[in-house]
Amino acid sequence: ILLLNRAEDVSGVDGMGYNICMVSDFFYPNVGGVESHIFQLSLCLLKLGHRVVIVTHAYDDRKGVRYITKGLKVYYLPHLPVYNQAVLPAFILTLPSMRQIFIREQTQIVHAHAAFSTMGGQSVLHAQFLDPNLKTVFTDHSLFGFADTSAIVTNKLLQMTLWNIDRVICVSHTGKLNTCVRGKVEKELIYVIPNAVDCRVFTPDLSFKSDRVGVVVVSRLVYRKGIDILASVIPVICQKHPQVDFHIGGDGPKKTDLQEVCEKHNLHSRVTFYGSLKHEHVRDVLVKGHIFLNTSLTEAFCTAIVEAACCGLYVVSTRVGGVPEVLPQPDLMQLAPVDRKEYCRVLDETLTRFERGEMLPREEISRRASTFYNWEDIARRTELVYDSIFEGDVRGVGSRKHKYSGDPRRSMYQLGFFFGKIAYLVATLHIVLIWILDRFYPRDEIELAPKIPYEAFQ
Repeated sequence: ILLLNRAEDVSGVDGMGYNICMVSDFFYPNVGGVESHIFQLSLCLLKLGHRVVIVTHAYDDRKGVRYITKGLKVYYLPHLPVYNQAVLPAFILTLPSMRQIFIREQTQIVHAHAAFSTMGGQSVLHAQFLDPNLKTVFTDHSLFGFADTSAIVTNKLLQMTLWNIDRVICVSHTGKLNTCVRGKVEKELIYVIPNAVDCRVFTPDLSFKSDRVGVVVVSRLVYRKGIDILASVIPVICQKHPQVDFHIGGDGPKKTDLQEVCEKHNLHSRVTFYGSLKHEHVRDVLVKGHIFLNTSLTEAFCTAIVEAACCGLYVVSTRVGGVPEVLPQPDLMQLAPVDRKEYCRVLDETLTRFERGEMLPREEISRRASTFYNWEDIARRTELVYDSIFEGDVRGVGSRKHKYSGDPRRSMYQLGFFFGKIAYLVATLHIVLIWILDRFYPRDEIELAPKIPYEAFQ
């Protein structure tokens, strides 16, 4: 009720909306779920009257400032990725450039995306030390564990990023609980806003006719996506259902395992590999099938199953993470345990139901799925999250909360016996470096970017 009854005096500077800076290592020309989320959300926020710029690292010869669709402004900073498209976690290198961008664009909200994005995490820290009035939001797109070494390090870095965050957005309720524990964030600061798809792009091909039953997989072929389960399912299903063909889109180290299975069981005529797919070509593969498979071992929100359902495919997925929240069961989706035999049994039963004509027609599945998620709704809900930050300031209650009393900067010392000292050192270096930058490159000497209305790009 508080969010829906928004105050008129928190709608941004001069009533013209907020100045928002989206930051992440992952953006176009790289293709993926985070990249698509940032792009679509930014376009819809522009349409709602906000000013949005995106900050990412350089991709090959794509450097400097670029204007893309609908006048969306992108800063490609000259930092090279070192691992998995993420830059080196060295805040000394990114602070001067981000400081200039935040001031030049008159940024009010810094919105970082993805826990694996070092630029996103650093931007939140930069904003918190540059200006106490600069608001910070973080969207977590993934689920992480707690036991292995990489998860422990990632979770500690996440705690450092979220130590004094204004708001956190997760794409599922399962992701909210995961982030709350991993990042040690108060539950009232975390909002759940799912992903969405462009239903105008993912539509069924009603002219497609075939006497074969198509089973489609579009995924990165890596261990985390459960490709071992898929490799054990293919030969069993092909033996039980002679009319079934598999269409597999995507690439990765586990592709070799699937090819070996096809070679061993002589299934080359029934399993088609399409390799790595550009996003605009995904629909061309989806419409070749009737059933979509998702075998992921962990998933915060699987956008691929929504895209498949919008194309009229029935979904069979593992019961992991936030997947049960995505589509209604059993009308549009059937869930299976993370077990090879059980997944094979569920898929076998689903194929039997399909052969008997007991499933909804393709156009009805598409119609229902298309009503659940759209980017305009996601943008409006994100706007409400932004509003809630400034409403807290107007009412004098503040927007940031943390468990430690005293100076918020000193609270970083409490992040852990060992890591807390490292975090406190990082905070101290931030203060020193910002003082040096303000001394030798004053803020009032930075030229402000002109405000170009959204309508000028239509």
